[in-house]
Amino acid sequence: MTTDSGLEPKIIAASDQAKKIPAEVAQEILRAVANIEYGSIEIVIHDNRVVQIECREKIRVNQSGSNRKALKS
Repeated sequence: MTTDSGLEPKIIAASDQAKKIPAEVAQEILRAVANIEYGSIEIVIHDNRVVQIECREKIRVNQSGSNRKALKS
């Protein structure tokens, strides 16, 4: 997967240069952001570790229900 956002998977904690998010986790976060059109991404952290990434996508359905259109949130 490639992204044009210019974000690098080298995310470093501000308080400690030795604490780094693993590359696999950073890639999953970037993938979630790249794949969502409208909605939100929530990252859950326990004991200084990313343990869950939640993606919520917003979809608006018109009156007839036949067409789906993404909703800006």
